[in-house]
Amino acid sequence: MIGRLTGTLIEKNPPSITVDVHGLGYEVDVPMSTFYNLPATGEKVSLHTHLIVREDGHYLYGFASPDERTAFRQLLKISGIGARTALAVLSGMSVTELAQAVTLQEAGRLTKVPGIGKKTAERLLLELRDRLPKTLAAGGTKVGAGDTASDALADIMNALLALGYNEREALTAMKGLPAEISVADGIRAALKLLSKSS
Repeated sequence: MIGRLTGTLIEKNPPSITVDVHGLGYEVDVPMSTFYNLPATGEKVSLHTHLIVREDGHYLYGFASPDERTAFRQLLKISGIGARTALAVLSGMSVTELAQAVTLQEAGRLTKVPGIGKKTAERLLLELRDRLPKTLAAGGTKVGAGDTASDALADIMNALLALGYNEREALTAMKGLPAEISVADGIRAALKLLSKSS
């Protein structure tokens, strides 16, 4: 299993890229969320990868963050969802948006992705409900975002869940929080909002 690839980006033809690793050129398919954040050709790139072996060949998929790869793998576990559809989902929305759509069971967000109809969207939301890590909905690792900001949002989410609020309440309270907020200030602000709505 190839789990990570680091080398020189030598070609970009969306959704495919080619990465040169010590003279070996790896063709990798990436979601657009990763593609938009790639460096210029000739520069070093590092991707989290997932390898699919089929009768007609070996297919390598690359992601900017471990969270993207996790979401891709969970999508593949759903009957009738192939790599192409999973890539389309991650190209149409960030992992955080997908996790929030799953938490709030918002099929409308998924139907905006080309190739995803209402029935497929509802099935995806249902099947992903217990598969995606809860912290992703709180703003898990985003491409290009600082880890500290996403860690703080995840900690705020966990604190609210520990205090007995459900995911929907916690997410609603966190919607307006600035990304750079500290954990303590974020919990205070979210609790203030929750006490007003209760």
